[in-house]
This record gives sequence, structure tokens and C-alpha cells, in this order.
Amino acid sequence: MRSCCEKLIEHLNNDSESLRLEALNTLMSKIHTGEMEAPITGSDVNNHIHTWYSFSPYSPTKAVWMAYSSGLATAGIMDHDSVSGADEFIKAGQIAGIATTTGVECRTDFSKTPLNGKRINNPDQDSIAYVALHGIPYTQIEKVKRFFDPFLSERNLRNRHMTAKLNEITKPFNVSIDFDKDVVPLSKSYNGGSITERHILFAFSLKLISIFGKGKTLFNFLADRLNLHLSSKTADNLQDPHNEFYEYDLLGLLKSDLVPLFYIDASAECPDIMEVMRLSEQIGAISAYAYLGDISDSVTGDKRPQSFEDSYLDLLFETIKSIGFRAVTYMPSRNTQKQLVRVKELCEKYDLLEISGEDINSPRQRFICEAQRNEIFRNLFDSTWALIGHEFESAKDPCSGMFSSSVISKYPDLYERISVFKNIGQRQVKTRV
Repeated sequence: MRSCCEKLIEHLNNDSESLRLEALNTLMSKIHTGEMEAPITGSDVNNHIHTWYSFSPYSPTKAVWMAYSSGLATAGIMDHDSVSGADEFIKAGQIAGIATTTGVECRTDFSKTPLNGKRINNPDQDSIAYVALHGIPYTQIEKVKRFFDPFLSERNLRNRHMTAKLNEITKPFNVSIDFDKDVVPLSKSYNGGSITERHILFAFSLKLISIFGKGKTLFNFLADRLNLHLSSKTADNLQDPHNEFYEYDLLGLLKSDLVPLFYIDASAECPDIMEVMRLSEQIGAISAYAYLGDISDSVTGDKRPQSFEDSYLDLLFETIKSIGFRAVTYMPSRNTQKQLVRVKELCEKYDLLEISGEDINSPRQRFICEAQRNEIFRNLFDSTWALIGHEFESAKDPCSGMFSSSVISKYPDLYERISVFKNIGQRQVKTRV
């Protein structure tokens, strides 16, 4: 029989936002009264947590609870083309007493830049790159929603075509999925969320499991009929019918091997990079290029070995600096130290803020990145607290953020600015507590 606390945790993914927040409030009350043990909070931070408003097993409230119970000091929401979960994420953070940051991730068109024709940080398409807007003031959330609405509509047109293309590939095996019946219900698109390739493949994963079950039969179908390459680790996971993360492990394999077969190039749904840069400046956010780097072994298991920016990194940094980027975001667990030392050196050369975050979209992933505890990444903790201070100041006035002309003239040195805004961020959290 499930305990009361287990039921409350389950309610964190309830369909009703008010019930989700109410369940979190009750859980925190139990912690404050000693009925539940409080987690040990360290200094770890994470600015790249996806919720079910893009693809994730977690509602914004559940994501905050996972961050809090993991011992994170701060948590940042980062959904694809959507900030529809941001208000709830902020409210949940206030209930849990954990500092939050707000961001959005999107694919943008770099074809009018010197990076045209290059495989940038998008595994599936040249000239298209993922960028993030960090530190979005809560006062600007509605404006960001309005910006992305037309792009979400265009994205769904392409999603329909990709679903049809996938069905053509699997037609010989009598396996198919319906976009409206199988894919859409897995998303929060009716409430401003985005639908991604992961939703399509998760629907396909669930369909395969419904036909073949979990374990050896499905494994044999993947290996012998679909001819997918399975690493020994993936093979072990997918031959185990008791694997609690089975659906997500299957999704990871399919994303790595199947996407190139049904992917359709994105165009109308990808705003020109300068449109996104203008939006960022208007709302007082911090534009960040998302460094991927050459991949030999995917940490998340959903990317195949592939080359990206490392062969032209100097050109990349020259370009993003000239465009007006304010930051670079990267994940310490995803790259080698040699790769990231080079990135850090270029960030310093071009006066770019370094931001970090672990790309959370699967229950198998940990919210804490131990690789980030390496002393060379100490600055990433400071930059996160500076983000929090930036959001607070920008909410009062978009011209009061870290990269406003008035603040830069007052504190021209980036590291001094980071220190100033870090102190603001930590002071605001202490004040709330």
C-alpha cells in the first residue's frame, strides 16, 4: 500500500496545476514539521530542466520537487519553444524554497551568417542551431509565449509529415502511429507546450511495447527487423522486461538511429537568429549559444557519434560575438575536459558569460551533475546566482539587467558584474526565506 507521502508525490503530476501545487505545499509542510526528512542541500545548480511542456516525465511542480529532493540549490526551467510551464515552475520554487531561473530553448536559422551550410549543434540539419534564452524576467513570459505561438503551429505541420514518413518506414512490419491519437496526448500542446521528435518516438516506443511486450521479443525485432545498432548497455536494458526505465531507454535508441530516416528539415518553424536576438534584448533576457561539441560516446544515449563545432570553433565564437550573443551554455558531463577548457578560454577571450545545466528529460537522469563539481567549473555556480539576480533586476526594469548598456557602463568588467548580480540573487533568496 502506498504511503500518504507517495500519493502526494504522485499528485505532483496531476492534470490540475492547482492540485499539483497543493500537493507540493503539503509535502513541504510535512518536511517543516519533521514528518518527512528534509534533503541535504548543497551548492549544485542546474539551469536546463525540461518539463512536460516540451518533453519530460515531470510537470513543472514535479520537476521542482525532483530538484529540491536531489539537493540542488537552484533549478532552471528550459523547454523547447515554450515558456508555458514557467509560471508554475516559479510558484513551485517559492513553495519549496528553492531559487529558480527561467529559460527557453529553440532552433534558429543561421543561414544568413558565416555558419551557413555547417553542421552547428543540431544533429539533424545544417545551418540550424539550438540557442537558449536564459534569465527571462517573469514579467516578460507572456511576450515570449506570443513570439513562439506561430512557430509551434508550423512545427506541428512538420510533425504530422514526419509521423507519416515514419509510418511509411514501418509499414512492412504492420506498425504505425496516429499523430492525433497517439502523439498529441503525450504532450501539453493544448496548453502551450511543444511537440518534438521525442514525442513521436515515445508514441512509437509505446506502440512497439504494446505489440511485442518488453524484453527479448521486442529486442529481436529491433535488432533483426529494424536493423538498429544496439550497444551492449542498451541491449542489456532492452532485454530486461523489469527495467523501470524501459520506455525511455527504447526512446533513446530510436532517437539515435531512426530520426535520420524520417527527419524532415525544419524551416518555417525556425526563426532567423536575428529575430531571436532582438526578442532577447527587448525582454531583458540573456542570449546563450548552446555548445554541443564533437560526440564520440553520447552520455544520454540518444545521440550517435558525430562531429559538430570543434573543427571551426574560432569562427563560431567570432560569429556569435558579432551577432550579439551574451553567453555560452554547456554541460560539463557531456564533453571532455579538453573540449571545455578550450570553450572556456574562448568565452574569456570574447567576454561571454558561461552558463551550465544538465539536459533533464528522462527519469534515468540525475538532477545533479557531479562533473560540474570540478574546480575548473566553479564559475558556473556564480553565474547561476548572477542569473537569479539578473531576473530580479530585469523584472523591475529590462534596462537593469546584466547586459544593459547602463549596467555595462557602470561595471564594464564581466566578472565584476557577475559578482554584483550574484550578490543580488543570493540576497533576494535570503530575504524570501
